[in-house]
Amino acid sequence: MPDHVLTSQSALAAVGRPLPDGVSIRRLNADDLESAQALSREFGWPHRLEDWQFSLAHGQGVAALRDGELIGTAVHWPWGKQHASVGHVMVSPRMQGQRVGQHLMHAVMAGLEDRTVLLHATAEGRGLYERMGFEIVGEVRQHQGMAAPAQLVALAPGERLRPLGRNDAKALVALDARAAGMPRQAMLQQLLAEGQVVVLARGGEAVGFSIVRRFGRGHAIGPVVAPDLTSAQALVGHWCSHFAGKFLRIDVDAASGLPEWLEAQGLPRVDTVTTMVRGGPLERGPAVGGWALVNQAMG
Repeated sequence: MPDHVLTSQSALAAVGRPLPDGVSIRRLNADDLESAQALSREFGWPHRLEDWQFSLAHGQGVAALRDGELIGTAVHWPWGKQHASVGHVMVSPRMQGQRVGQHLMHAVMAGLEDRTVLLHATAEGRGLYERMGFEIVGEVRQHQGMAAPAQLVALAPGERLRPLGRNDAKALVALDARAAGMPRQAMLQQLLAEGQVVVLARGGEAVGFSIVRRFGRGHAIGPVVAPDLTSAQALVGHWCSHFAGKFLRIDVDAASGLPEWLEAQGLPRVDTVTTMVRGGPLERGPAVGGWALVNQAMG
């Protein structure tokens, strides 16, 4: 995406309508992130400036401006050569209904035509994404609250939870790529370096893991990669107990069996978004070991 401001003519070629008066679209850059974070607060998003910085470090975004003021964003993350995810799509409430979101989506999707693209849609955005060729493939539920010690989960014989080992990174990157359906090496390596990690080991082999990191109002768990529901519960329960009395968030596949278990642990569902894919199919989720997202935006 070039750094220069996109003209009304270029946007017209992409979406068939001119931009509203005074609105321009250009690349999102680091200097925009304080404004983006402030705008996201208008939607009740808990993202800190550091969370926006993490997002942009691994992706590319576009910004909509009106008379120099940031009024909208959209970001995409290219994963390998065949996949991408799209998120942080928002338009200031006072500018909604003027197709700014449509312009942002067409701009952020430029260059992704040959990729399988994942996004998580709110009810308000789903119609736009369907018109752009995205199809509904599932649902994600957001659970959060003050953590309490989790019920003990019995692992299979030969399995145990242990800290991250010096030589685990390569195996965990591969596990994440399979569970997410796309390679995310640089992003995962940053999470391994900056977050807290617990590994599910079977004998001497790492077969699962979960990461917790600072995010929003407290900490977020994700990704969670595990061979089955029981081990996923053990990996999540570890952090519930570790952070008992503190705020935790986790975003999980609605059909995974984890939502009901999380409710029983005292982490209620607070939101639901629709999983959508364009250019699919995309194999990811519990069937291949993926139980919790990094976040709703990045997938």
